[in-house]
Amino acid sequence: MLELLCNLDQNFLLFLQNYVREDFLTFAMRGITILGNAGMIWILITVILLLMPKYRKLGLTCGVALLLSLLINNLFLKNVIARTRPFDAIEGLIPLIPHPIDFSFPSGHTASSFAAGFLLFRRLPKKYGILMLGLAILISFSRLYVGVHYPSDVLAGIVSGICISYLAEWIVRVITERVKSGDRKNRS
Repeated sequence: MLELLCNLDQNFLLFLQNYVREDFLTFAMRGITILGNAGMIWILITVILLLMPKYRKLGLTCGVALLLSLLINNLFLKNVIARTRPFDAIEGLIPLIPHPIDFSFPSGHTASSFAAGFLLFRRLPKKYGILMLGLAILISFSRLYVGVHYPSDVLAGIVSGICISYLAEWIVRVITERVKSGDRKNRS
């Protein structure tokens, strides 16, 4: 079963390289993947939300989701699983960006994109939520296109990010309820 998954991962990446890569698309995918570097686009969106009173709680939740994604995916899972990058394991695969130095599984770009993007998809007005989810999907696909992640890395990042988005909501809800409960007790 694991061998089948590895073969599917490898074949998909080589298919992208050999039949999908085009100059214009390569330029776009490099730009899109840069948006996800260190979660910067999501951090920027979080800061903007924090500055808007109507969306401050959502901004806080986004910040918690991004922090959880960093801790769970980048600092824990990547180092425990220690999967090599596809360009180091697949003969003939040429990455289109400088080689990342951390491990491959799960995709940190994808996990942070879905931790924030899926949360925003659920909580923002529909037209903005769809835009955020679309951006998360594009960043995730870009990691495959530029040859730095396996499809299974990206799939794991999607699942992880979605789960983290719900966990962040729960954490913020619990903290908010405790703070409100403490405020009521202090007024009594």
